[in-house]
Amino acid sequence: MFVTEKISSDETLKLIQHVVKLTGNYNNRPVAVSICGPEGELIGFLRMDGTSPAASRIAQNKAYTAAIDRTETSVMGERMRGNDNPAFWGDERITGFGGGVPVVQNEKVIGGLGVSGLPEADDIVVAKEAVRQVYGY
Repeated sequence: MFVTEKISSDETLKLIQHVVKLTGNYNNRPVAVSICGPEGELIGFLRMDGTSPAASRIAQNKAYTAAIDRTETSVMGERMRGNDNPAFWGDERITGFGGGVPVVQNEKVIGGLGVSGLPEADDIVVAKEAVRQVYGY
């Protein structure tokens, strides 16, 4: 039997709560936050009041990309700006916008977190800090 470890529903709620709390550092600007399992399946999502519909889709794609590619979306963006054309990857959900981070436990990716709605650099800070607060790294 193969067992897959993934972000729990309790951890998902904690991640969302930390992201919402962290937006207080950015004048309470609304964001969308998405959490998925290691296979890219959505576990939790919140679109704060006033968040653009585009940010909602982007947050989900950031979480998805971070989980299935097991790397930060900003790193994917660097690859995309190079010679690695995402059109050849066969997956239209892959994104290179920063703000998606993999969640790692025991050296395994157990999911991804995506934040969208702030400037890209701030999305990255909020996503990483939420993971740090919940998982301690």
